[in-house]
Amino acid sequence: MALALPSPWQTRFVLLMATVLTPIGISRAAADDRPSSARLPNFVVILCDNLGYGDVGCFGSTKHRTPHIDRMAEQGTRLTGFYVTSGVCTPSRASLMTGCYPRRVGMQISSQGMSVLRPVDSKGLHPDEITIAEVLKQQGYATACIGKWHLGDQPPVLPTRQGFDFYLGIPYSDDMTARPGKPWPPLPLLRNERVVEAPVDRSLLTKRYTEEAIRFITKHKDEPFFLYLPHAMPGSTQAPFASDAFRGKSANGPYGDSVEEIDWSTGEILATIKRLGLDNDTLVLWTSDNGAPRRNPPQGSNRPLGGWGYTTMEGGMRVPCVVRWPGRIPAGRTCGELATTMDLLPTLARLAGTHQPNDRIIDGKDIWPLLSGRDGATSPHDVFYYYHVEQLQAVRSGKWKLHLPRKSSRNLPLRAGIEREPMLFDLKKDLGETTDVAADHADIVRRLLTLAEKARADLGDTNRPGKNQRPALWVDDPKALVK
Repeated sequence: MALALPSPWQTRFVLLMATVLTPIGISRAAADDRPSSARLPNFVVILCDNLGYGDVGCFGSTKHRTPHIDRMAEQGTRLTGFYVTSGVCTPSRASLMTGCYPRRVGMQISSQGMSVLRPVDSKGLHPDEITIAEVLKQQGYATACIGKWHLGDQPPVLPTRQGFDFYLGIPYSDDMTARPGKPWPPLPLLRNERVVEAPVDRSLLTKRYTEEAIRFITKHKDEPFFLYLPHAMPGSTQAPFASDAFRGKSANGPYGDSVEEIDWSTGEILATIKRLGLDNDTLVLWTSDNGAPRRNPPQGSNRPLGGWGYTTMEGGMRVPCVVRWPGRIPAGRTCGELATTMDLLPTLARLAGTHQPNDRIIDGKDIWPLLSGRDGATSPHDVFYYYHVEQLQAVRSGKWKLHLPRKSSRNLPLRAGIEREPMLFDLKKDLGETTDVAADHADIVRRLLTLAEKARADLGDTNRPGKNQRPALWVDDPKALVK
């Protein structure tokens, strides 16, 4: 069930005890890893939309100028083996919020059988799920979601009902606007639960989100805060949006303009944190919700990964990630161990002096040993599952990734023959997934097929429910937020 909010007295007591006692469910070693100051750390999570693995300089881009993100990487750690749980928006974001695979929380498919939620969808993230915001709120954190939500647009499932004190943003993707065959309402901008603009000027979204994020950080500089900043850009339109200061300025058209404005935004947020003297108290994580989708002509880049966004190839689900926390996370470092957005909930909970919910399955793991550069730290994940909508399509364990045989797919096939037999790739040698080595490693194929069957029993597969799934919320007679 949803967490009850603590009283002010309880909050002060928890904050005091967190500095002197080991929290229930956390080892002594974990407690020793937390900052020594009495102040709990701040957390800023910046999430781009449809931005590819190779779209910023520190991950190899030669088209986009991203000096602030590149400097963030110099001052922090690049995670080159970082995954989302889906190649599309809604299920990916559900996992970040809950620490669970999308199928675990019923968010793998929309009420209409689509891969993401649409405007006036009757489905949304169940309020009984416990989000990162709710976990941190119990520890006295101020919480804000500024940006694209995409976990339901009905009042019971808005961010303000999911642990966030404040919300400003659009409830779904920037391309979900009225057009022939899509009688959707004007794209609304919400402040908390009230529509303040419809249709919103999409060219100003990144600028407005950044200004609001700076106001939130400044207002709460004297208390621990959690800022979740899910950008709308580069977004889902063929011609992404940017403000006048960036429009037409990049070497890669509107897509590049939007990426370079996101870089500016990141720089503004980091500068604010430094100006307020919060550098050593603030963990900032920057990433994307899935890889860049295929466009004609091409816009984003997932190089050197194979495939595009909206797929279960590496280019769809492995994303760029940079983490910065001066004095706590090593500077100028690269970590290639497998980690995921599901890991944020247990990791941030640990750093905030508490623990993940213990009354339900949480698929994420504590990755603080990886982030902090502990000697010998390896991925806590023995296996990782690649789902697209309701279908299990691939399994990874160690360096091996197996694309599963399937009779049909909700997505473009990987290549001819994918439906007939499994295909095995060595990701240590072959990030592009170009050379099938299944015939040379029958034992590995059998082991990964066994792991796939465990996932089907637990989480489910096409036309097969899993025994440990939880439901999403369904709203009777959903209404548009704006006419």
